Amino acid sequence: MYREIPRLVMFRQFGEDSILMRLAAIMHDFDENLDEKENLISRIYEEIRALLEVSTDFAFDKNLWHDYLTYLLITNENPFTMTAEKVGASNGSVNQFAKNDMRIFCRLYNYDFDKIEEALGIDCFTTVTHYHSISKKEQMFNRNISEKVLDITERLEAVFANEGSLVETGKKDEKGQPITKVIIKDDVEAKVANEMFAIITDFYHDYGVGMFGLNKAFRIRHEDGHDMEILPITSTEYVKLDDLVGYEVQKQELRENTEAFVQGRPANNCLLYGDAGTGKSTSIKALINEYYDQGLRMIEIYKHQFKDLSRLISIIKNRNYRFIIYMDDLSFEDFEIEYKYLKAVIEGGLEVRPDNVLIYATSNRRHLIRESWKDKSDMSDDLHHSDTVEEKLSLSSRFGCAIRYINPDKKEFNQIIMELASRCPEIKMTEEELLAAANQWEIYHGGMSGRTAQQFIDSLRGKAATDAE
Repeated sequence: MYREIPRLVMFRQFGEDSILMRLAAIMHDFDENLDEKENLISRIYEEIRALLEVSTDFAFDKNLWHDYLTYLLITNENPFTMTAEKVGASNGSVNQFAKNDMRIFCRLYNYDFDKIEEALGIDCFTTVTHYHSISKKEQMFNRNISEKVLDITERLEAVFANEGSLVETGKKDEKGQPITKVIIKDDVEAKVANEMFAIITDFYHDYGVGMFGLNKAFRIRHEDGHDMEILPITSTEYVKLDDLVGYEVQKQELRENTEAFVQGRPANNCLLYGDAGTGKSTSIKALINEYYDQGLRMIEIYKHQFKDLSRLISIIKNRNYRFIIYMDDLSFEDFEIEYKYLKAVIEGGLEVRPDNVLIYATSNRRHLIRESWKDKSDMSDDLHHSDTVEEKLSLSSRFGCAIRYINPDKKEFNQIIMELASRCPEIKMTEEELLAAANQWEIYHGGMSGRTAQQFIDSLRGKAATDAE
């Protein structure tokens, strides 16, 4: 293992603290007799623990070693992978370096741990390469990454099985079944590497690479004394626009603008404004589920972070994705000045906003900066009063697409109730009973809105689940 890794060209920056690099160091010390047996065992168990932690985070199963190597291949950002993201492999000499790396990964996938296990009297590598994981709730792991890693690993293992030779190891798994392993001979290694190259670059074409390829949504963090970080949001709500009842005109306008954006056509920054609880935030969150496979990614940012907007855009502008910078519940008091950062980024700074970035915001206010009666009065002590008012109003005018969401009337509210209830077979009520209960609920819970309707339905589902126990 430690002899192979230095031969990598494109895929070589994994970090000295990675599991792969630390295991390579252990194998080196084992072969060269540079460490005592008990210390080697202790170091190995530390890496096994780290591998199990990664496997828990992403719900890896069966062969954790294979899953981990797959994870490295689809997350490693290097000149080759970043060129191939969302476009796939192109003809060029760099492909030869990448295919050479695939041959090395082929050897890593099929690395024989038997020698070190026999010498040290351990079986932990056998266990993690023939693993039966405990089922987990989806909230406990990153499902998006898990599904992709497991799929790619399964496809790679099929290549190994088709091209390699199957031999018995003489060992048995925890269920008493004989353990076999695949041997890839030198004469088929190049063919296997080419097939691995095709599978991995197809993945880059479909999803991309690294953090942006594997995740839909992100947030930023900038602590004092540290650089700004872009962090993935690993658990996002899986909602589609059709899940939002009503507001068909608003959803269609949002779809048209977003589809133009992901298809590379001119599109506008978008402001969803209006009454609380009408589905503005839900509509925007639904977009990453509707258009993720077309390269759309979303980064959530709060107004106290607006000073980092320029830095954020400089990081994402050269990536082959379409980014929506999402600002929820956007509004400013008259003493807040963060809106000036936003105005400069949207339109007005020297640097042109890149084509792969749009800003989507929600707000209860059409004009995002709070206005007072003083703003409308000529009695203000501001010598250039009209200019001040115009500056405050100019922010919302920079959103070329402004979509209004208003509370439903009685008929529309009842329609929302009936549609939501039809999706919940556990609710056993007549239409008359349902609407009577819903109308009583909204009186005491904030009035008629989509949010109130959903809360009412959730309450009925909770009662139905309690009654069923």
